[in-house]
Amino acid sequence: MPEFNLGTWDLGLIFIYFAIVLYIGIRVGGDHKNAEDYFLAGRSMIWPFVGISLFASNISSTTLIGLSGDAYATGISVFNYEWMASVILVFFAIFLLPVYLRSKVYTMPEFLECRFDSRSRYYFAIITLVGNILIDTAAALYAGGILLQMIFPAMALWQIILVLSVCAGIYTIIGGLKAVIYTDAIQTVLIMIGAVTVSWLAFEQVGSWDAVKAVTPPDMLSLVRPADDAAMPWTGLLFGVPILGFYFWCTNQFMVQRVLSAKNNRHGRYGLLLAALLKLPIIFIMVLPGSMARVLYPELDNPDLVYPTMIFDLLPAGLLGLVVAGILAALMSSIDSTLNSASTLVTMDFVRKARPDISSHGLMTVGRITAFIFMLLAAAWAPFISEFGSLFKYMQSVLAYIAPPVVAVFLLGVLWRGATANGAFYSLMIGLVLAIGMLVGQGSGAFSMHFLHAAGLLFVVCLVAVVAISLADSNKASATQHGYMWNKQDFAAELKGERALPWWQNYLVLSSLLLMVTAVLVISFW
Repeated sequence: MPEFNLGTWDLGLIFIYFAIVLYIGIRVGGDHKNAEDYFLAGRSMIWPFVGISLFASNISSTTLIGLSGDAYATGISVFNYEWMASVILVFFAIFLLPVYLRSKVYTMPEFLECRFDSRSRYYFAIITLVGNILIDTAAALYAGGILLQMIFPAMALWQIILVLSVCAGIYTIIGGLKAVIYTDAIQTVLIMIGAVTVSWLAFEQVGSWDAVKAVTPPDMLSLVRPADDAAMPWTGLLFGVPILGFYFWCTNQFMVQRVLSAKNNRHGRYGLLLAALLKLPIIFIMVLPGSMARVLYPELDNPDLVYPTMIFDLLPAGLLGLVVAGILAALMSSIDSTLNSASTLVTMDFVRKARPDISSHGLMTVGRITAFIFMLLAAAWAPFISEFGSLFKYMQSVLAYIAPPVVAVFLLGVLWRGATANGAFYSLMIGLVLAIGMLVGQGSGAFSMHFLHAAGLLFVVCLVAVVAISLADSNKASATQHGYMWNKQDFAAELKGERALPWWQNYLVLSSLLLMVTAVLVISFW
């Protein structure tokens, strides 16, 4: 085991990184003219920034550590969540993006009210806030704090978490979404440099892929696992992973908010496809290094130490600081995204709803105050995660069970004119009751079901509920609500326009190529 120490050069590089991101946040913060500037970057973002920010917000420090750790302990099937994202994002680009951008909403709960009514809006806003602050932000702070405590053992965990929270909070509170997106661009560069470097040096140490196969059971190098596999059964991959992926990429505020900032449909679509493309190399630069570590460090007790061990063992001074800065960048991009989306939810779904006459400047002020409060709440809760581990895992499970009803409502809301407000809301309530019942049943031992199978079952039940209740409902969707749906006539007109473009500008051609590359990759590691 290497010593987790940083030299002067390494610490200097980390300090420079923090100084740059804080400067960007403060500099950008002075340019905001109204609430749209602050919460959605003026809806002016071009596609490289949209795609890179989506990727950076998804890749947190827990992802970097968790992917290699899972590959070390259970195999590469964890990559199924990553490649499935490319399929989901292509669907997003074709069917959802034009509807979302046309609606001119600020939040996903607001979209639900436009398509259905305020009941669905408030329900979804509340569960999103709980997930963003008590789980997403707090988990990222905790994971980053644990990693940094290895490097700075003299500092208490709460002190490290407070520093991380304040650093990410300052530029988020001052700069809004534009600052978050710009800093995400820097953070993505650092993340990729670190991941590629560690992978390359690890493979050099291992010597050959045959050396990895010699110490790794064949099933641990396969993406498609048996139906009774504890980690990723193929049935769960088929019926559960797409549902959770749709929830994360297509309805989660802290991801979709980047897409809502896009300049137009074309920039939004290119951004989505770029994010999907960036997800594919993850198997080589974040997953397979965990498999290589089985050769280099066969006796590691804790899989979460795989990535930290590799970077401190393989990297020279200077480069080590750059890679640690990359891990911190991944952490910061996750924290800033959740803080920004949470403040947007409170401001737009509750404050503006209660006070429709509030000024644009007033909305920005509320957003900044809310982000500050959430920053403190997440920092205060994060150190206690270790003491309430079972509760924390339970809360994560609750969100996994709550996702399928939301997915059913969004899918039918966008694609089926017959979906009504009552159908949506009562389906969400049915899904909530069933989810709680299933969690209680599993906790008491009354029955056992893999959470991916449970997600698929809940999705089907809620889908049927939306259809059945909507068909029996006399209050049909209005013509105005139909405007918040995918329109096949508009799509047909788009097709004509896309055919006139060179292939490298046609998003449908690019989507097809992306899906082909994804298929080749999956088949290669089948």
